[in-house]
Amino acid sequence: MKKFILGACAAAFLLFLGYYAYFHLGIYVDLDSDTPVSTFMKTDADTIYMLREGGYEPFEIRGVNMGVGIPGEWATDYAIDEETYLRWFGWIQELGANTVRVYTILQDDFYNAFYTYNTQREAQGLEPLWLIHGVWVNDYIQNSHRDAFDDDFLQTFLEDCRTMVDIVHGQKNLSLGRGLGSGRYRKDISPWIVGYILGVEWEDVTVTYTNHRDPQRNRYQGTYFYTSEDASPFEAMLAQVGDSIVDYETTRYKQQRLIAFSNWPTTDPFVYPEAITNFFMKCGYVDVEHIKTTDAFLSGQFVSYHVYPYYPDYLNYVMNPVEFEEEPAWMRAAEQQRKQEILGVPIEQVLTGDPERDFYDPSGRVNTYYAYLKMLTTYHTMPVVISEYGVSTGRGMAQRDINTGRSQGHMTEQEQGQAIIECYEDIMAAGCAGSCVFTWQDEWFKRTWNTMHAVDLDNTPYWSDYQTNEQYFGLLTFDPGQEKSVCYVDGDTSEWEVGDVVWENEQGSLSMKYDEKFLYFYARWDGFDPETGTLYIPIDTTPKSGSTYCENYGLSFDRPCDFVIRINRQDNSRVVVQDRYEVLRAMFMRETQDEDPYLDVPDPDSPAFKYIDLMLQTATPLLTGNWSASAEVYETGKLRYGSANPESEDFDSLADFMFTGDGVEIRIPWQLLNFSNPSEMMIHDDYYEHYGVEYLHIDEMYVGLATEEQVGEGRILLAPFPLEGWGKTVTYHERLKRSYYILQDYWAGLDN
Repeated sequence: MKKFILGACAAAFLLFLGYYAYFHLGIYVDLDSDTPVSTFMKTDADTIYMLREGGYEPFEIRGVNMGVGIPGEWATDYAIDEETYLRWFGWIQELGANTVRVYTILQDDFYNAFYTYNTQREAQGLEPLWLIHGVWVNDYIQNSHRDAFDDDFLQTFLEDCRTMVDIVHGQKNLSLGRGLGSGRYRKDISPWIVGYILGVEWEDVTVTYTNHRDPQRNRYQGTYFYTSEDASPFEAMLAQVGDSIVDYETTRYKQQRLIAFSNWPTTDPFVYPEAITNFFMKCGYVDVEHIKTTDAFLSGQFVSYHVYPYYPDYLNYVMNPVEFEEEPAWMRAAEQQRKQEILGVPIEQVLTGDPERDFYDPSGRVNTYYAYLKMLTTYHTMPVVISEYGVSTGRGMAQRDINTGRSQGHMTEQEQGQAIIECYEDIMAAGCAGSCVFTWQDEWFKRTWNTMHAVDLDNTPYWSDYQTNEQYFGLLTFDPGQEKSVCYVDGDTSEWEVGDVVWENEQGSLSMKYDEKFLYFYARWDGFDPETGTLYIPIDTTPKSGSTYCENYGLSFDRPCDFVIRINRQDNSRVVVQDRYEVLRAMFMRETQDEDPYLDVPDPDSPAFKYIDLMLQTATPLLTGNWSASAEVYETGKLRYGSANPESEDFDSLADFMFTGDGVEIRIPWQLLNFSNPSEMMIHDDYYEHYGVEYLHIDEMYVGLATEEQVGEGRILLAPFPLEGWGKTVTYHERLKRSYYILQDYWAGLDN
């Protein structure tokens, strides 16, 4: 009996070891070495093909990128469940897309849902949804002291490639780790994977550091990938990764599929005029033309770029060169250093020199987005896929698209839909083999360079920051409230109740509400005429500063105020901020006025109130020829009139206020009033005490109401409005944006 028990235990232990080695460590024995390798995808110089019943047919990748975030959760929480993925897959296919792209390994709910969705589709004789799978490289590794051959970079990259291959074939167990999904992966979704995009938007400093540190490692020869003699060390690293993933999938699973290496304009292969190179500090070049494939690789390679119409618009400055004043000494030194290096491909080799041909699209308008895409397809000898493109419906804006108006932010949902269509038309007209819209869903946790100084980056998933454009690239949005929002600014006051009144007198009242996205105001005043009248709503948030007098409008208050909302007709309404509490001055005065904000500090009780501006990413020196020219800003405090109710025929997703029969409804995004984290009611502390943005908790704010007729008649009385926050418990409901339906109609028209 003891021998039996010992034998059973030994057998169980061996089974456990085998199970662990196979599903956790990826150890296997190749028992099918004679099995031929299969592929259902291939490429030629400019087209991607898919194997159908009648043979290989051209296949346009018409995709949508999918992120991992939902409200109240970080991307690395992997909180999207199988039911949600199934619903989303259906909506994506109904949109007219045929492909989903994901950036990294996800939790098993995604793969289970994808398997279920496609098996059900095929059982009904319907086209499945195809998948492009990515392999992520950690941002922290890229921005560290490591080069691309460091174990933390290369070995992790190689291991993640193997893990991803095992996962899509349903042969992996994976424990939760930073940046990786988790679960028991048993669903084989490989029949629907058209290819892999390896890597991320490369940091140019990582590329350059690798090439400088390891100049001798610029050659790679593998079974499937090898480098040309012109390759850089970073490109040799990519060839090694590509070779490794194809070798592993070929050997273990007897399959191959398309391979691409991620890229974007920051590390494109082109050399631009010196002024452009200097301003954008373009120091990295990744040229996949230096990465070759052998005949053993049956599927093929395509080129993947993330290209947006507004950044970086190199060609706009090529088209409109200016004469420069004397360059700084550091810039001249940088030029000399670059001249000693091997650079990329001069743009003269891919441009014709004829502006009418180089910078105009087929319709005859200046379109540097189309021009850049055309450069890519002209230069590359492989199919080009624009694997990210899109625009944001965020209220905040970070960059303007000068030529076509497809800006990074401050676009309505209708404008987003049209901009996506125009980008898609440019992509296809330039001869690309496919594209993927960025992105499927809005993501509350995201940050943007021109607002990240103003918010608590440790708590971004817990509120919807309408000023941060990066959160609103989706075709699917998440509105606050379990089924509907607490208020819709549409002129209908039926959702306002007596208990919402915060301030009142014999002539009017002010009511307020809030949710995870906005502070709402309903200002009522007897006899108010929206054509000629003016309403003022003074606001006091911080105890550190503020003024009892606003010299701009001649208003006096019974307590120091930090903001004033001024409603003056449809086209002249705005929020202004007291001088001391203007965050742009404290954080960007060097960039905007070429001055130090801490040398001449505004008084805590300064009566001056300023327009609220946001920085824009603009190559001002390339427009003026002056290297010390101030950066561009735009007035984000200006309020927009319209109906913000998604059910309205006249819905304007950017609308801030709308007149009612007796006053006005207003919604103000939290960040516009210097809230850094409204979920815990944290606001900005005094900038000049802390030399920047620190946080201060408040549990109430004070508000008042007055009209133009009351100016000079006495101090406006303010009343308290309690603030509790909601912590990490958020409410939201899904809503397909207007852009979804606009794009759906367009793609349906192409297919009919």
